[in-house]
Amino acid sequence: MSTMTTRPGLAPRLAALTKIVELGPGRLEPKLLAEASTLLKRAGERLKLSSEHTVVALAGGTGSGKSSLFNAVSGLELSPTGVRRPTTARTHACVWGLEGAGPLLDWLQIQERHRFTRASALDRGESQLHGLILLDLPDHDSIRALTDNEADRLIGLADLVVWVLDPQKYADASTHRRYVTELAGHDAVTVFALNQADKLSPEELAELVIDLNDLLRREGVEHPTVVPTSATTGRGIDSLKSVVAAAVSRRRAAIQKMEADLQRLEQRVAKSMPVGEALSAPSTVDDARRLGLTDALCDAVGVPAVGEAMENVYAERSMQWVGWPYPRWISKLRPDPVRTLRLQDVGDEIRGITTGTVSAQTAEVVNAVQALADGLSADMHPVWRTSLQHAARSHLKQLPQALTEELSEVAPRLDHVPGWWWLLKIWQYLLVAAFVLGLGWLVTGLLFAGQSPAGFQLLGDTAALPWVGLMMASVLGLGVLSGIAARNFVELGASKERERLEREMRRRVAAVAESSVVEPVESELGRHHAFYTAMRALAG
Repeated sequence: MSTMTTRPGLAPRLAALTKIVELGPGRLEPKLLAEASTLLKRAGERLKLSSEHTVVALAGGTGSGKSSLFNAVSGLELSPTGVRRPTTARTHACVWGLEGAGPLLDWLQIQERHRFTRASALDRGESQLHGLILLDLPDHDSIRALTDNEADRLIGLADLVVWVLDPQKYADASTHRRYVTELAGHDAVTVFALNQADKLSPEELAELVIDLNDLLRREGVEHPTVVPTSATTGRGIDSLKSVVAAAVSRRRAAIQKMEADLQRLEQRVAKSMPVGEALSAPSTVDDARRLGLTDALCDAVGVPAVGEAMENVYAERSMQWVGWPYPRWISKLRPDPVRTLRLQDVGDEIRGITTGTVSAQTAEVVNAVQALADGLSADMHPVWRTSLQHAARSHLKQLPQALTEELSEVAPRLDHVPGWWWLLKIWQYLLVAAFVLGLGWLVTGLLFAGQSPAGFQLLGDTAALPWVGLMMASVLGLGVLSGIAARNFVELGASKERERLEREMRRRVAAVAESSVVEPVESELGRHHAFYTAMRALAG
């Protein structure tokens, strides 16, 4: 037994449908997803079974003459025909060439006692039918058929369906409404046998054939194949056999049936979820949107405020080291500006900034996340737009706390004292010592002019006092200049420290945004792109 060989294009379309079924839950209607899953299962099972056999089902309503036509085509009295109330209760199968057909008949669930074989088919000149499995289905409008749905099941499984219609009920609503209107695109695997033609005159039959063709075209069957038959007289039986034999010899009916089923399903899915410009939607979060989200979240948690506080504290603390001592000593007579700013512990202050306004942050965080989702989903189908927004908000409740915890770990490096601070402080205290020494010299020279202690004649030398004054002025000048230079360097250092802190905080905010917002969103964008890529592949 050989398995079905598919033409190029069918396998990718089935793979695309598999992807749609995988991504469809929550987006496609459950009924449509169930039908797609059923089709995939049916196609997969049929492709594994014999490609040398073609399953042809005779379907029709009560009294249409299906069983009589089945017997006429097979040339044997295999299926019982009713007298008072013609009806078929169980499916009968006639096989032309039994080898390899067993698994296929098992899949069709045909009972062993209802299987028949035409072993002598070659002797009867019917080699063109070799590989045919002809089914006589239960009447689709009988009470029994309505209870076990065997007719509906086998109509879906058959490779080719021959609808047997009678002159009285050829336009019967139960057939056309339930079945014929669903056959759009199935022209190649659907045949209409207008049975009991012997009951009509040639003119009536011709008119009926034209009317039936028109009716079928109005219902979506673009190229209907109508064969007038009579099981009683044998009229049209050979024509019907020729149509069936052509399908059997091509070994293509099963593939054509799958293609038609796929086409019909694709149209329904496309109607529910049109492709349109869906593939033009972004499939990833671009750098600009990532940056925008990080900026918005940084504003939401007060990163600029923390940076500014850090810069102020850095500047104030550094002045204790590198400021000109005299102004600093004088400033101690006033309240400590650090205490006034309540920035004794910048780590605590930063934690206060990031945790003290959590309730106010939440709205800003929500707005930032919502803006990202809205920008990405603007052109999406409403179902996918909602799905993307859910993905963006999937960690929203934990996001403020996650940002708070990350930023609370970022502490200013207040215990770090740059080496140049030490050097400048030593230098400034040397200048202070020089000024004090000069002041002592000047006082001593003025008080003890000409009366210097032994060995310290220079202290009493009044001629040196101007030079001492000049030295003191120079020391003060150097002190002021070094203080001004230190202030400039401190401001530059404070700015760099703020940049370092904000950069580290931004890095942490970006990391939280990536894991809590961007990754779920990109995952959903990937599903959206994969879904519509599969939709396009399904359309062929």
